[in-house]
Amino acid sequence: MGKSLPLFLSLSLLLLAHRGHGQPAVRTVAPCGGQHHQDSLVARYLTNGAHRISYLSPRWALYCDSLIAACPTFAYAYQQKAMPLITTGQYQETFALLDQAVALDPDHWLAYRGFLKCIFTKDYEGALVDFGQAARLKPNGREMDHTYPFFRGLCQLELGRFARAEAEFSRDLAQQRGADGTGDVHFNTLFYLGVLHVEMKHYDRATAYLAQCLRAYPQHPEANYYAALACRAQGKEAAARQHLAAAQKALVAGYRLNEDNIFYANYPRQITEFEVRRAAR
Repeated sequence: MGKSLPLFLSLSLLLLAHRGHGQPAVRTVAPCGGQHHQDSLVARYLTNGAHRISYLSPRWALYCDSLIAACPTFAYAYQQKAMPLITTGQYQETFALLDQAVALDPDHWLAYRGFLKCIFTKDYEGALVDFGQAARLKPNGREMDHTYPFFRGLCQLELGRFARAEAEFSRDLAQQRGADGTGDVHFNTLFYLGVLHVEMKHYDRATAYLAQCLRAYPQHPEANYYAALACRAQGKEAAARQHLAAAQKALVAGYRLNEDNIFYANYPRQITEFEVRRAAR
């Protein structure tokens, strides 16, 4: 498992990627000149315009405004204008634009808005509403490489509703494994299941899930940290210190949770060297 993505990566690879869906599909309330016309507008204002400059440049918004003026019912234009605002914490303006994108194309942008509520603004109740509605539109949908139940599980975990979180993560596991039960499971699903069982004081189960996570990604700092907490709760101090040392070594080397937007928002239960040093005292 490699180190987490460097900070200078283009935002288009992070927030624009809309992982799990591929390139955004163009669907608008009105045809706005048809597919060929919309493609030409994207090429003019985004591909050959905004995407050739920094997303922090004021010109980015101007290109998006031009696209919106040419095609006011194009949901993608509102999402593109919102992207720089997300990274600078201008969430009121971000969600005003995303609300328009969702109204125009809920199939594509509803789960994306739920993702931002879950990870960026920690509006867990709002994220649960969005992912619940998104699941009715696309029952087996994914967002940023994760299933909808994964994000619902995160929300329930952070709201302290552990039984509901466990049920959601179970649905996440089932969707990832597929009908034949052989699909790969994302290591962060295993990590958060470990965290959940640490919270529930089910230390044997927590240790088992975290061990699975670490087999897939041995340098996972948070998985090592929570494995240390589970070991310490069971009186296994030597093992706890080994995990804390591994967590600190991984953080110093630049390893992180390995989620695309890690540099723009703190994921639930993300740690720093401070927490590791404090636990190691």
